[in-house]
Amino acid sequence: MATIKVVLRKKANKDGAYPLAIRITKDRKTSFIHLGYNLKPEEWIEAEQRVKSSHPNSKRLNNFILAKKAAASDKSLEAETLKDEVSVRAIKQKIKPKGGATYFAQAAIYLQRMQDAGNFNCYNADKARVKYFREFLNGSDIAFSDINVGLIERFKVHLKSVRKLSDRTIANYLMVIRAVFNQAIKEGALDQKFYPFGNSTEKVAIKLPETTKRGLGAEDVTKLEAVELDNPKWDDARNKWLTSFYFAGMRISDVLRLKWSDFQNSRLYYTMGKNNKSGSLIVPDKAWQILQKYEHLKTSEDDFIFADLKGIDLKDTFKIKEEIFLAVNRCNKLLTEYITPVAKIEGKLTTHIARHTFATLAGDKVPIQMLQKLYRHSDVRTTIGYQSAFIYKDADDALVAVIGS
Repeated sequence: MATIKVVLRKKANKDGAYPLAIRITKDRKTSFIHLGYNLKPEEWIEAEQRVKSSHPNSKRLNNFILAKKAAASDKSLEAETLKDEVSVRAIKQKIKPKGGATYFAQAAIYLQRMQDAGNFNCYNADKARVKYFREFLNGSDIAFSDINVGLIERFKVHLKSVRKLSDRTIANYLMVIRAVFNQAIKEGALDQKFYPFGNSTEKVAIKLPETTKRGLGAEDVTKLEAVELDNPKWDDARNKWLTSFYFAGMRISDVLRLKWSDFQNSRLYYTMGKNNKSGSLIVPDKAWQILQKYEHLKTSEDDFIFADLKGIDLKDTFKIKEEIFLAVNRCNKLLTEYITPVAKIEGKLTTHIARHTFATLAGDKVPIQMLQKLYRHSDVRTTIGYQSAFIYKDADDALVAVIGS
């Protein structure tokens, strides 16, 4: 059983006063939580854990001490009731969670952890979502208990009517709010009873709407391959898109990470950045023709093929992902604003569309187990779900069977 006591710390401040703190003791181990006040020894009655009446604010301070000690005792008892064995550190965390009990204090920790983990893409997107939620609340912090179903529903309406966001984007905003709630509960900063999300009618349910995935047709791919692009930047953007397509819809982030050392004996060996799954593919002749355009820029076997990540500290994961983000934006701008009209492509042309295009042209021609291997999916059900968005033959045949061609 932990003991809770209010004490003066042993080390004095510069003015000769000592910090007032709650001392938690369990299994001969102690931890302290400072209460934000400093007292001189002659102002404190240690045996009674109270401020002497001679202190000008003794009544107010003693009420404050009693309240803090009672709250700490309640939290300590709650922690020990939930678990048979609980450490003094865990009890301290229960009494005074890191980051406090306000939403944006926890959101700052949430974002910092994401940044520390080198996860630039999520950090960049979620930082903007946290910022906009704060603007919706007029810039002030808010207690978790005040973020209820009604407030979240008003925020959803605001995002839809004022910002004109899609249902999928609105869901992303709500998932950030939910993630911060989950973190606060895990850290002990919030009681589960304040959690506003769930599938019951009294909670907020986050539903992801189905999205339509479209790739280019074979004719548009041929146009992209054949079009003359005298501008080197345009040609470079086209080459990245085609490299992605030729390697079974390889993600553009993996395309930008390709090194010469990844190619051996006419095969590509690489590890997918998203899930760390390794694999190997034969290098098609069309892909070799693109690679040969960059061979004169090679400084070593460990050099990147494309220039976007050259000179970047490879140990700085956050910086690498930031540079990839910027490179993809540059590439997409060239693809959509310049190359699409020049090549007279009818479909949407972005780096991610290369992956959808491979899936579109594969259709139901390639066994699903082989597509699972090409896509590096852990579960074949993921492949089935993804690929089904690009297979229309059965539905088309059924429609023609009823109404004719």
